[in-house]
Amino acid sequence: MNGRTARRILGPFNRVEGDLEVTLEVADGHITQAWVNSPLYRGFEQILHGKPPMDALVYTPRICGICSVSQSVAAARALAACAGLQSAANGVLATNLILATENLADHLTHFYLFFMPDFARKHYRKQLWFDDIAARFKAQTGSAASEVLKARAELLHITGLLAGKWPHSMAIQPGGVTRPLEAQEKVRLLTLIGAFRQFLQNTLFHDTLEQVSALQNSEQLDAWADAHAESDFGRFLQLARLLQLQNCGHASNNFMSYGAYENSQGDEHKGAHLFARGVWLQDKAQPLNDELIREDVSHSRLNKQNSAKHPYQGSTIIDANEDSGYSWCKVPRLDGQVIEVGAIARQMVDGHPLIRDLVTRDGANVMSRVVARLLELALVTPAMENWARRLQPAQAFCHQAALPDDSQGAGMVEAARGSLGHWLRVKGGRILNYQIIAPTTWNFSPRDSADQPGTLEMALQGTPVGDDAQAAVIIQHIIRSFDPCMVCTVH
Repeated sequence: MNGRTARRILGPFNRVEGDLEVTLEVADGHITQAWVNSPLYRGFEQILHGKPPMDALVYTPRICGICSVSQSVAAARALAACAGLQSAANGVLATNLILATENLADHLTHFYLFFMPDFARKHYRKQLWFDDIAARFKAQTGSAASEVLKARAELLHITGLLAGKWPHSMAIQPGGVTRPLEAQEKVRLLTLIGAFRQFLQNTLFHDTLEQVSALQNSEQLDAWADAHAESDFGRFLQLARLLQLQNCGHASNNFMSYGAYENSQGDEHKGAHLFARGVWLQDKAQPLNDELIREDVSHSRLNKQNSAKHPYQGSTIIDANEDSGYSWCKVPRLDGQVIEVGAIARQMVDGHPLIRDLVTRDGANVMSRVVARLLELALVTPAMENWARRLQPAQAFCHQAALPDDSQGAGMVEAARGSLGHWLRVKGGRILNYQIIAPTTWNFSPRDSADQPGTLEMALQGTPVGDDAQAAVIIQHIIRSFDPCMVCTVH
């Protein structure tokens, strides 16, 4: 490739939810530019136009089958904001539990079934560690798969207790949840969470969740990895060190979190959320002003607008003939800034010392994104135990209120992959406008009107690709570190 520039189109990608295509410009053995295309148009925002507002609770969870609870929570919060409705304390706790169950199941699935199987590819077969990793993580045949699927299925029984089913439950409402918990079911709930804790401690970490949560910096993480090399987390950390995954996938180092898991009255945690709401910009934590969110469509296959719009004023009108567009995805920006969302963003904003140390040293990268997701398994499971203990079966789980004929409200939630927002406007008792920005919309956006690349486009730039086989596996590691959900990306 010396002295020459070439373009490659990669896709479709396996083990990705939905369709994804990436075009790369390569010169001198490195990616110089990337263009990320979300090729599947969904149309949910247009489907919702003119519907009764409460219908959003039926339609929006069906945007995706693996993060449907997150969509339900965002829709319920938007409706609650329209009605000025405060959720019942039990409803806050139960919603946290339902959402955390989905998010932790997603973290587990991403690590074991989506991310780690890439290290069992033939590209790595000459490595000394290959046989051990392939035996453990190879897709479908690795020993981890059956263990993880069993643990995941048992964890999801929590949604059966609290939400009736998963996915696409109707239990989550603007004022809480419709299914009250009986006293004997509370015992069952704690048993299920306890069993999940044991799986994490015995299989993923070979250590207590509290010890993992207490890791402060990269030196402690390295020492922990050496002491727990036979754990699955330890195996990943050893691979990350050998393959220098901390050098792959650097993006903007701007992060945002809408705040994860609301605190109900009487919670011992300070603040409104378990993980704080805010942004990390210019190397420091700052408050989030969501009024500064804009959606640009300059490089999207949508009807062009004079300027980027806040979601309340945004529209989704397709124009497949626009020459300047190369993706159906819109371009969300915060005050013009390219933003990364996800577990790494939540922990940067909240101030977990390990994640802040890793990012300060090497920036956001393949390794630190995966570490952040596994860290959340250790952080959130004890919080779930606390929420379950505080449920009061004899008290209300849901409040009711009439929805005004004319109103607007936003619902913001942290899904497994990051910040998810629903913006709703109601006129004459019908939905006038409904706009959704999903986590992968933030992370996999195309360029904006200033020609700034999106987060993944930025993360791919500068990547050494070498031969085609090596290029494929490195690019897969970078893309999968974000765990894209493409069906959520375009509406």
